[in-house]
Amino acid sequence: MTQQSPTIRVDRHGGPEEMHLVDLPVGEPGPGQIRIRHHACGLNFIDVYQRSGVYQLPMPLSLGMEAAGVVEAVGEGVTHLKPGDRAAYAGNPPGSYTALRVMPAMTVVKLPDAIDFETGAAMMLKGLTAQYLLRKTLPQGGLHAGDHVLFHAAAGGVGLIACQWAKALGLQLIGTAGSDAKCELAREHGAAHVINYSTEDFKARVKEITGGKGVKVVYDSVGKDTWDASLDCLQPFGLMASFGNSSGVVPPFAPGILGAKGSLYVTRATLFTHMSSQAATQAMADELFAVVASGQVKIRIDQRYALADVAQAHRDLEARKNTGCSVLIP
Repeated sequence: MTQQSPTIRVDRHGGPEEMHLVDLPVGEPGPGQIRIRHHACGLNFIDVYQRSGVYQLPMPLSLGMEAAGVVEAVGEGVTHLKPGDRAAYAGNPPGSYTALRVMPAMTVVKLPDAIDFETGAAMMLKGLTAQYLLRKTLPQGGLHAGDHVLFHAAAGGVGLIACQWAKALGLQLIGTAGSDAKCELAREHGAAHVINYSTEDFKARVKEITGGKGVKVVYDSVGKDTWDASLDCLQPFGLMASFGNSSGVVPPFAPGILGAKGSLYVTRATLFTHMSSQAATQAMADELFAVVASGQVKIRIDQRYALADVAQAHRDLEARKNTGCSVLIP
């Protein structure tokens, strides 16, 4: 049986105006696939990268990396899900900006009854990103209670989750943001220290906060604008963990500067390398669900848009008007 589903499609790279709402056919799931009806869809900066062409993907393109809803049908070989299950996911291929889709089952997990659909849609990609950063992307010797870490864009969706999770782990998270209001939001969510990088020299403040020692790790989704100063915030053998480019792509640099600055480590971390199997995805999700269900991490949804208003949602995201998480309602 084929059904029609309202879907956001992009026919060429460009601005928000390149996104169009169209009806597309949705059929039955094949082997290893499910069909899921979305109740809410997540909005993330990676969607902007894909739409604009920073990340080149074949056209036409359906956007969106996460959602939550109810499983309608499962294909051959799918054993961890069944029709009627509440479910959520963050995963490839893109295509969550829709009411109904067929997709690979590997990265889809059951959503606990205690977590509503909007929270499930808002937290999967951001929450799993915070999980692999704080729990897996670690400096030499790991992280321990009392250690300082620097987290840029601390008032964003990933940042607010990371602030709370870091506090639960006993870490001293230094969060940066672009306004006093956003800094206060990060502080309210558990950041031990906050820096407004539009009015303060964050490198000097980090050294002041840490007594000149610097931090063990910098988690950076901003990219070009924060890169150089972030390297100077690290202790010897510190880790620079780049996971985004909201200000632009980091330009090429000579590896020799890492030695001069203290034998530093650099990684370009990606979520989907960690989500290499259903078992790995489930283990990550279980840890995320546990900290959310315990109340240690609360998922803040500050923006809700109708699916048809996705262009405005992207404009707000690119203008850095958003705080917390945003969801699209199909």
